[in-house]
Amino acid sequence: MAEGGVDRCMTETDNVSTHSSLNSRHSRDDIEGVSVQVCHIMTLLGYGEEIRRRRIECHRKNDMFENAAFSPGTFITVGSKAEGLTSFNESDSDRLILLNGVLCVEAGINLQTIPDDIQVYRMDTRVYPGHCRMLRERCGSHTSNFRLELDGKGNALLSSGLWLDDIEQILNRFVLKSGPPFKRTGPSIPCSSLGTNSDQVFAIRCHCPSILQRWAQRSRLWPPPEVVHKVVSLGSVVTPVGFNGSEYKYLEWRICFNMGETELVTNLNMVQAKLYVILKMIVKEVLKPSNKEITSYVLKNIILWQAERNPSEMFQERNLIHWLHDALRTLRTAISSTQLPYYMIPERNLMAACGLQEVQQRKWVADITDMIEKGPRVILRLPKIRQAVIGHPEPLLWFSRKRMEIELLGIEMHSRLVRCACENGEREITVNETIRHVMEIVRHINEIVDEISHRMIMEGGTVYDVNDLYSIAMLFLRVL
Repeated sequence: MAEGGVDRCMTETDNVSTHSSLNSRHSRDDIEGVSVQVCHIMTLLGYGEEIRRRRIECHRKNDMFENAAFSPGTFITVGSKAEGLTSFNESDSDRLILLNGVLCVEAGINLQTIPDDIQVYRMDTRVYPGHCRMLRERCGSHTSNFRLELDGKGNALLSSGLWLDDIEQILNRFVLKSGPPFKRTGPSIPCSSLGTNSDQVFAIRCHCPSILQRWAQRSRLWPPPEVVHKVVSLGSVVTPVGFNGSEYKYLEWRICFNMGETELVTNLNMVQAKLYVILKMIVKEVLKPSNKEITSYVLKNIILWQAERNPSEMFQERNLIHWLHDALRTLRTAISSTQLPYYMIPERNLMAACGLQEVQQRKWVADITDMIEKGPRVILRLPKIRQAVIGHPEPLLWFSRKRMEIELLGIEMHSRLVRCACENGEREITVNETIRHVMEIVRHINEIVDEISHRMIMEGGTVYDVNDLYSIAMLFLRVL
């Protein structure tokens, strides 16, 4: 729909005040009023604090159930799912699988403090910041048969490239007769389980206290000391990803702090979390990178730096547009200079070797400048928010509540299925109880879907999209 058409529609609804605020040069009070309304809309769209916390709790419990039943490794949900910022079927899940019995340590760590059955690799950080090579220091009692490479000095290196090949081969031995082979995409391996899709990255635990202490000792306004302590205690991992610009990237590993970063994002307040989601919407819907030149991870780091450098009490609903423009200016600088320090290891530049072309840089800098100059009107360029602004507030609130009801039921259903699959008790009893419970949830979802369909028909809408809600329930039933 053309922008003028949107303007006309908006004047025909109860959102005239929002529309006029978005379309004029206005006072600080006007901008603050729009900020509050956008925060409210984001809650209606499924990014409120209550549903966010329920999602986080669900994924933590599911990881706990799976890890209780799986001994070779440890499952950890990371990314937007672990942060509670996407609904169940909104995107694929990102998961780390940490192999048990293997550890990477930085120089100076006393191996006598590490149990003898652990296979140990020593970090060689004389590569691009935030990366390392892994030299075998000690074989454990359950040594994995991963191939090693010699560096010409008698050191045996664990190659990230060979390691990924070996992991892929091991996985495919288990699916030769049960389904199509796994196909790697970069360091991740797509997988489907219990009706959900996930990108799994196999990784190795890393003990690097000096790196974490440098981060912890930084002068900051956020997060509070207890959260800093928790992040340090969660440690780090190394993932099989070398630096893009390195000739020897197949030998290199990336130092990551996924668990700590999840803890940081879950400690952002409601406004900061919504700001992060809006920033992702802008990149996806307005800038539209085609080759991951700007990733959600870049945006996460912008939000974390912003949070660290400003008092938490300044991130209030009325200031949302102000902080959005602040984040956009940081993103514009990162694009124009191809420089953005990694929040955990500032020496690593997240924009290095990102593949940005000069023409693309100029266009995105111009686009972001235009968005900033348009003030709160930038919100209208995001389809989800645009449609919510146009919509009448009462139906939007009603549909939002129904959507949340269905998602919460879906969360409960998925947790029940994960627990059933992982429990070691009486399998038949567990399955029968789960089927009864799931069927009751499906019946409830069906009632809500019928209610939504009836209202949509009464208001002259189509019920085609409602089938998507019901398909959530059907998707879960297939795995039984």
